[in-house]
Amino acid sequence: MGCAGSTPATKESGDGSGKDATKKVRKPKPWKHPQPITVAQLRQMRDEFWDTAPHYGGRKEIWDALRVASESEVALAQAIVESAGIIVSNADLTLCYDERGAKYELPKYVLSEPTNLIQDS
Repeated sequence: MGCAGSTPATKESGDGSGKDATKKVRKPKPWKHPQPITVAQLRQMRDEFWDTAPHYGGRKEIWDALRVASESEVALAQAIVESAGIIVSNADLTLCYDERGAKYELPKYVLSEPTNLIQDS
C-alpha cells in the first residue's frame, strides 16, 4: 500500500543510481611526478587544488566529501562516497560524478604520493 508515485522511485533507485552505481574505491596506482618534488611542494599543490576545486563546477559539499575521502583509508573513503551519493567512475577517484551529473576530476597528486617524493630537509 502506498501512493502511485512511490513505485517508480523504487525502480529508479535499482536501475543504476545511488549505491548500485558506486564502484569499489581502491588506492591509485603508483605514479611519478615529472620532476622529483618535496613533501612541502606536494602539500602546496594539494592545497592549491582544493582551494580552487569548487570553481571547476559542481557542488562544494561534494568537493568537501571528495577531499576527506582522498585523505582517508580505502574503507572510510568508500563509506564517504556512498553516503555523499558520489558516483565513482574510476575506482581510484580520479573521475566521479554527483547525483545531478556534475563531473569531478581529481589529479593523482591529491590522491597519493609520487614514487619520486623527496623528504624535506
